Amino acid sequence: MIEVEHLSKIYGSTAAISDITFSVEPGEILGFLGPNGAGKTTTMRILAGYLPATKGTAKIAGYDVHENSLAIRQKIGYLPETPPLYPEMTVEGFLHFVARIKGISAGDRRQKVEAAMQRCNLQEKRKVIIRKLSKGFRQRVGIAQAIVHDPPAIILDEPTVGLDPRQIIDVRNLIKSLAGTHTIILSTHILPEVSMTCSRVAIINRGKVVATNTPENLMTQLTGGSGYELEISGEPALAKQVLQNISGVILVESMPTSDHYRPHLRVISQPGTEPGKDIAAALIRGGFDLYEMRRVSASLEDVFLQLTTEEKQLSPETETTETETTETEGETI
Repeated sequence: MIEVEHLSKIYGSTAAISDITFSVEPGEILGFLGPNGAGKTTTMRILAGYLPATKGTAKIAGYDVHENSLAIRQKIGYLPETPPLYPEMTVEGFLHFVARIKGISAGDRRQKVEAAMQRCNLQEKRKVIIRKLSKGFRQRVGIAQAIVHDPPAIILDEPTVGLDPRQIIDVRNLIKSLAGTHTIILSTHILPEVSMTCSRVAIINRGKVVATNTPENLMTQLTGGSGYELEISGEPALAKQVLQNISGVILVESMPTSDHYRPHLRVISQPGTEPGKDIAAALIRGGFDLYEMRRVSASLEDVFLQLTTEEKQLSPETETTETETTETEGETI
């Protein structure tokens, strides 16, 4: 549904994005994850037809974004970070206005507006002036204007930024309800947003896509999967030697602790292995007291920090980072 190939945007000598490639399958929610200034908004604006790319191609529903800009705008719904709302209009009046400028016929307009309000739970707010709405409801109106013409692809740029926890849950559930019938690309730097909403992740850093995969596969590929945290007695260096000889153990490292008499160790195991029993037995045979042994799993935060603080390459869809970028502020209606 969405295909991006070797896309670049260069301002003078600065590359906002550089040679990025990724795709989004029909009905999928792709989390476009990266730190502030990584190039997320630039990419979203190119896909929405707001910015031209310097190099590369982007296609949505088979149409080239640059060559078929008007056709693309009929195929997408776009919510920029700041919702493009007219604060003096009512919710219903604004959505009718949007439906009209998006080319919905007069005969279908009321039904489309009602469907968008129902999907975004805005029926009770239909006559309320937009400036009087809470930020969470304004965000709902922003999503409603993006889906009122029932587009096959939806582009959401930081849809939950600035919302309170209750509002975040509501918007997140709304986005998840759109999956399947719509293809969604969700730009964010909020890690829980991705793990709770998206089926696949593309991580961008310094203008380059450094990994594309499911969150689970990324966690396994980068961190080696799950492991164990141990609290023991004895010399940690000797314990490391004992543990490193166990089949399935790929890394043993010390963890920070204020208790010098009970060192804390982290043991990372190979994917598909369960060396917990062997770890406990080896420590006891070696004369170490085992006070606590806790199973831990890698998190998306571990993956994100590793990819955005190191120049690490993954196969097959990973590239190393090069130039640091900044993104301009401001949105368009």
